[in-house]
Amino acid sequence: MKKVRIFDTTLRDGMHAVSHQLSPEDMAAIAQTLDSAGVDTVEVGHGDGLGGASFQYGFSKATDEDYLKAVSSVLKKAKMDVLLIPGIGTKKDLEVAVKHGAKVVRVATHVTEADIGEQHIKMAKSFGLEAIGFLMMAHMAPVEKVVEQAKLFESYGADAVYITDSAGAMVPQDVARRVEAVRSAVQVPVGYHAHNNLGLAIGNSLAAYEAGASFIDGTLKGLGAGAGNAQTEVLAAVFDKIKVETGINLYKIMDAAEEVVGPLMHRPQSIDRAALTLGWAGVYGSFLLHTLRAAEKFKVDPRDVLVELGKRKTVGGQEDLIIEVAYELSRKTAG
Repeated sequence: MKKVRIFDTTLRDGMHAVSHQLSPEDMAAIAQTLDSAGVDTVEVGHGDGLGGASFQYGFSKATDEDYLKAVSSVLKKAKMDVLLIPGIGTKKDLEVAVKHGAKVVRVATHVTEADIGEQHIKMAKSFGLEAIGFLMMAHMAPVEKVVEQAKLFESYGADAVYITDSAGAMVPQDVARRVEAVRSAVQVPVGYHAHNNLGLAIGNSLAAYEAGASFIDGTLKGLGAGAGNAQTEVLAAVFDKIKVETGINLYKIMDAAEEVVGPLMHRPQSIDRAALTLGWAGVYGSFLLHTLRAAEKFKVDPRDVLVELGKRKTVGGQEDLIIEVAYELSRKTAG
């Protein structure tokens, strides 16, 4: 039977949707249900990865160390995973993660900047971790560039490479072309991470699998930045339907989504007009809440802010520009 490895990022990407305010107890409860349901890998931490708690990205309710300790204490089978964005997370942060049982690290860079992840991939390997290159905002680069960057990650020793649709801006054809090309160019497994801003997270994940991806991401209830991610429970059902083994117990993962994560959500994870604009304009998903706050402060339409950010081809790490754009739009409106 064919197999796919599911990474659940409810406890990391899902943090964007709750302003990084899950408690360690919340995380332990969710992790326990994911582990019990048979999810292979569980990603933990601030939405922007290790070291993300800051004025720039928003402070989390607890420290990375508190979250790692809480989750590792309940995992019996699932592997604990962390995300590290060079420039935000540091060697010290990764050492703390290893100390508390992390087995996997995904080194995340903009799709054209894999080179800045070289030392982090090598460092992770020296710590005995499974190291994965995570190419964010993959819609912003042509297929040839994505292949080039994936090969760089492989050359640094990465155990797998991800195509990441951080803006939820791709359609199935975009996903298939990138995954297929990378799969043909590297010897390591290829993964795919979707966002649902255009309502295509599940369809795009399926397209990625059919094009050769063997690692697929999801979150319970789709919790995540923008319109959220592919729902883990839906992925489990879809893959079961097409006879692809995930190792996940469908009833248990549905219960985890409904009974454990549902009550903790701050708002319904829906494709509202702002989230749809994210996908349409190709803007980084984690910009959504920052944009809504800036738009309210300067009394402008958040869609206009997002469209302008898309025109400027902003990338993760440029959150300061959101306020600048909202301010400029308010000045134009004032005449």
